[in-house]
Amino acid sequence: MVKRVVVGAHYGLKDWVIQRVSAVIMAIYVLAFLVVVLQLGSLGYQDAHQLLSNRFVKVVTLLFLVSLLMHAWIGVRDIFMDYIKPTSLRFFLQASVLIALIGYGAWALLILWS
Repeated sequence: MVKRVVVGAHYGLKDWVIQRVSAVIMAIYVLAFLVVVLQLGSLGYQDAHQLLSNRFVKVVTLLFLVSLLMHAWIGVRDIFMDYIKPTSLRFFLQASVLIALIGYGAWALLILWS
C-alpha cells in the first residue's frame, strides 16, 4: 500500500503565479518598447542611448530583466525536475543554469546602469 503525502493546495502555486506575472510583465514591456521604437522611426546608437538614459526606462527595463530571469529559472528548473531523473546530474545542471542566469543578470545590470 502506498501512503499518500498531502502537501496542501498551495504546492507549486507560487511558481505558477511567478510564471504568469512575469510573462505579463514581459509582454507589456515588449509591446511598450515596440510602440516607442515605432514612434522614434529609427533606432540608431544615439537614439537607443538617449532612450535608455531615462531613469524610468532603466527601472522598467530592470523589472523586465528580473522577470525574464525568474521566468527562465522556473521554466528550466521544472523541465529538469520532470525529465532528468539522476539527482546528481539534475543538481549539476540546475546549478549551472542558475550560475549562468546570475551572470547574465549581472552583465545586463552592468550594461544598463553604465
